[in-house]
Amino acid sequence: MIQLEELVKKNLPKEKEGKVASYIPALAEVNPKQLGVALYDLDDGEIGEAGQSEVRFAIESISKVITLMLAIKKMGIQEVFKHVGSRQSGFAFDSILNMEIEKAKYPLNPFINAGAIATTSMVVSKTGEDAFEEILSFARDICNDPNLYLDQIIYHSERRTGNLDRSLAYYMESKNMMLGDVITSLDTYFKQCSMMVTARSLANLGAVLANNGVKPWDGKRIISVEGARCIKSLMMTTGLYNQSGTYSRLIGVPTKSGVGGGLMSAAPHKYGIGIFSPVLDKAGNSVAGLELLKDIVEDLELDIFD
Repeated sequence: MIQLEELVKKNLPKEKEGKVASYIPALAEVNPKQLGVALYDLDDGEIGEAGQSEVRFAIESISKVITLMLAIKKMGIQEVFKHVGSRQSGFAFDSILNMEIEKAKYPLNPFINAGAIATTSMVVSKTGEDAFEEILSFARDICNDPNLYLDQIIYHSERRTGNLDRSLAYYMESKNMMLGDVITSLDTYFKQCSMMVTARSLANLGAVLANNGVKPWDGKRIISVEGARCIKSLMMTTGLYNQSGTYSRLIGVPTKSGVGGGLMSAAPHKYGIGIFSPVLDKAGNSVAGLELLKDIVEDLELDIFD
């Protein structure tokens, strides 16, 4: 059996090689010396844990996976991808240069900020002002975490410093790319990024995707096999910002990161993996977390093509 505690101990010193997110003031206060992991084994339904696996942290961009799942569930996969693309971006996650250069009619993918805001607006278009409550309820269900909650301090910090996201939203509104009310969509987006999860929560989410859209703990289907496959493919190609191609080669397992320090991976038919370590590299990915994930993938001999 894989020795998670030993791998955590090995990789924790990597936190010295990056910095916690500081552009969101509430995240700058997080203790950098943390590393936790949870591993959901689809074969036996057991969860292995080590380190700070039960510490709560802001989900941030991993919430983009949840809203994409909900949008697909509400609208169907074909309709969703009429309003957002599935291509990689060579620019930062908060840039609109691709749309400007190509005169695009929609954002490049659902995991850059513009695409995520557009996806949230799809949920808003179907749910209205109650959109965040539905996202929160959905997140609790698919993360198997009834204690998952909105952190008001982080939410207000996100909202106070979110002018670039506002500019993205209003740019898209001016180009008729937003399906839902722009103010409600932005507020919902800031809230969804401020949900508090654990590495265990993310392992459960990863297990749903690894299990082709079915919650392994109760056998209930969340989204179609096609929807789960689509999301895993996007995680593989765009889930780690503009380092996605590099880590597709180095790790080879669909993964989504967040600037709160989280990583969520789905090893098809085998494992859901959740990792937390708040120190980030320049692209916004967890430094120690990615090294730990690489070791786990190697030790378990995981391969997306198995």
